[in-house]
Amino acid sequence: MVAKALGDVPAPALVCDVATGTAAVAIQLASRSNARVVGVDLTASMLRRGVQNVDRAGVARRVALAQGTAEQLPFPDSAFGALCFTYLLRYVDDPAATLKELARVVMPGGVVASLEFCVPENPLLHAAWWFYTRGVLPLAGWLTGGRGWFEVGRFLGPSISEHYRRYPVSWTIQAWREAGLTEVQFDKMSLGGGLVMWARRAGAGAHAAA
Repeated sequence: MVAKALGDVPAPALVCDVATGTAAVAIQLASRSNARVVGVDLTASMLRRGVQNVDRAGVARRVALAQGTAEQLPFPDSAFGALCFTYLLRYVDDPAATLKELARVVMPGGVVASLEFCVPENPLLHAAWWFYTRGVLPLAGWLTGGRGWFEVGRFLGPSISEHYRRYPVSWTIQAWREAGLTEVQFDKMSLGGGLVMWARRAGAGAHAAA
């Protein structure tokens, strides 16, 4: 996802990382380019940890973190040369409206890229994924972090399944296009358990999707 967000030469000068959490992706964006990065997250405690991580990574001069929501970003139109987001769409009330808001702050021709969990389509892989997310993850959470992490592990699988029941990948592609993004492409990873998607904001430097 980071490679897709940074795109082709010339690399974007300013990149927005939405749902930055503890800034892991923001740090990668800064470490792998000369771009300045603005990370946005809803949770103040995650951002405080992110500031510490950015300092330790030695990229504090080029990474700034801000509190905000993906549904109403605190930035003007066309502010960024690229934008990425991770594990976001399952947590917003209106994914289509959120995608439009994300696209709004990207300049025409700029890249939008995302990383999300996904559900394998192959029946055998789906069965293995179901067992892993419903059985292994909760147990691993309990063994490593107690009841709190058990609840996190138990939540994840059903949350992913419900999201794709309501918003399958085909719907998501169309929602990206309706948000004003063109050349929408995707790649399924981790045997179908991960989804990287990328596109360009319509306008200068962008071409109509086939």
